[in-house]
Amino acid sequence: MKSWVLLCLLVGGYVAYLLLGSLVVSTIESPYERQLRKDLVDRKQQFLSESSCVNETDLEEFLAKVINANKFGVSILNNASNESRWDLASSLFFSSTLVTTVGYGYTTPLSDTGKAFCIFYALVGVPFTMLVLSAAVQRLMATFTHRPIHYFHVHRGYDRKMVTRVHLCVLTMVVLIFFLVIPSAIFNAIETTWTFLDAFYFCFISLCTIGLGDYVPGEQSDQFLRQLYKVSVAFYLFLGLLSMLLFLQTFHKAADLHGLTDMLFLPRLADQEDLEPILETANSSLTETEPKRPFNTDTQPGYESINR
Repeated sequence: MKSWVLLCLLVGGYVAYLLLGSLVVSTIESPYERQLRKDLVDRKQQFLSESSCVNETDLEEFLAKVINANKFGVSILNNASNESRWDLASSLFFSSTLVTTVGYGYTTPLSDTGKAFCIFYALVGVPFTMLVLSAAVQRLMATFTHRPIHYFHVHRGYDRKMVTRVHLCVLTMVVLIFFLVIPSAIFNAIETTWTFLDAFYFCFISLCTIGLGDYVPGEQSDQFLRQLYKVSVAFYLFLGLLSMLLFLQTFHKAADLHGLTDMLFLPRLADQEDLEPILETANSSLTETEPKRPFNTDTQPGYESINR
């Protein structure tokens, strides 16, 4: 009964958290949206009033095509990049965001053939990527989590819970500095239109696999070594995902050690069907290893052999 109460409280807290986020985002973003829409409408009306030869219907159709093309990453602005978004480096970047489920949505397939291929490619690529990440994180856990905790607990004599807390704090700082702060400074230097907050926002959204797509690296016109830059970002995303998974696995182990998992989740139940094969295997192995002996009454223990 207690576990169900905790579950209801957890679900209720989660729903309240979602409602709180919705309220805050709506309060912050709605005024900016209204102002932007007003500016666009005023700009459109000004353009139509100054250009009497332009038909409003034709302008609407033209703007619709421009917006639709921009959705696929194609722009006709003078300062937009004229390089193909489907060269080998950009395609590698797109493939990495597809199979890691980051999915910025800024560059998307234009053809039906490309969309169909993405379905089958992701169908195999997403589980394959999760397998590679899980195998790599398992080995990183042994090196960067279990080994340091075991060393300070066994060889130095420190309390295991205290060592786990300190290790989690150190790992958090390492991930924060090397995979969020330093990459944000690099992106801020390369992407001239990004502030440091924009770059940090991009790194965090990407490594959490949210991938909103409002900031995408390597989309400036005449960017220096753009293809190498795209490949480097794809490599950074893979390493960043490894670091985030390592952090989450370490946090889960710390939660287990401090009893947080037992408080929120049901205890693991023993399955009777799982026990039966183990018992049968044990009996069969004993039967096979023990040699069969003829029954001899002389060698059997009697009541006289019991110590009184």
